[in-house]
Amino acid sequence: MHVPVLAREAIELLCIRGDGVYVDCTAGAGGHSALIAEQLDSGRLIALDRDPEAVETTRARLAKVDAHAEVIHANYAELARVLADLGIESVNGVLIDAGVSSMQLDEAHRGFSFQKDAPLDMRMDRSQGLSATEYLDSVDPDEFVRILRDYGDLPRARGVAGKLLARHGSDPIRTTQDLAEAVSEIFSFVDGEPEEVRKIFQAIRIAVNDELRGLELGVAQALDSLAMEGRFVAITFHSGEDRIVKNLIRGLSKPSRILHPDGRVKETVPARMRNLTRKPILPSVEELQQNPRSHSAKLRAAERIH
Repeated sequence: MHVPVLAREAIELLCIRGDGVYVDCTAGAGGHSALIAEQLDSGRLIALDRDPEAVETTRARLAKVDAHAEVIHANYAELARVLADLGIESVNGVLIDAGVSSMQLDEAHRGFSFQKDAPLDMRMDRSQGLSATEYLDSVDPDEFVRILRDYGDLPRARGVAGKLLARHGSDPIRTTQDLAEAVSEIFSFVDGEPEEVRKIFQAIRIAVNDELRGLELGVAQALDSLAMEGRFVAITFHSGEDRIVKNLIRGLSKPSRILHPDGRVKETVPARMRNLTRKPILPSVEELQQNPRSHSAKLRAAERIH
């Protein structure tokens, strides 16, 4: 059974109450959800995922746990609507495990992995939006430069973007192998497989799924949904993801001021959150040895105090 990243640390920081209401915003293979559900007595678990296959996997896994759990097909950017539809005003804890899941990477037909040849799809919900190939068909060249720079951390993104789009125009990139080969050709001076293959796959995936905008919406709604002393935990795998979580938590962990039109302070609003992780929690040496995919994971957490 798949074991999720930073599971022990995430569950400890959620401080689960047996009668509480908890949301796992990224159910995935159901690992975190099952660990939460096991600690509930009369409490309630709401598990979300934008991937229909993950929803079915988590439902099957939670069916083995004696707990009141609901699994819903939804993007965590829709968290406020989901809770309103369920008649839930506030929750005791929210967990977000951002990015692509191991299950999605391991299923070749989904097109997430450059290690297995498949149609270049990369959508977490294949009923919505453009596939990665369709994205390359229509992307604005300047926007593609930004995507590779910001999401793939490529220092010479303009040249790479131009070469990739030129290759796609003359010899369409339709499969994961096509994309991997196109990137390798650009970096043919590198011995072995260039690191840029992974970076470009990551950048295109984040763009196709609009992941960072969704994360910003989801984290903001998660923090708003917390009851007093409720806990929020987020696990990220990309610098852009971590920056969003860090900035939203920090912003709400400081008092804010409401000003008069002339700039004088009208009112000081107390901090709403307490930052529980001044520095992110990283995987242990043991976890890194057992699960190399956890190497870029960072965990941050906060508690509602006002």
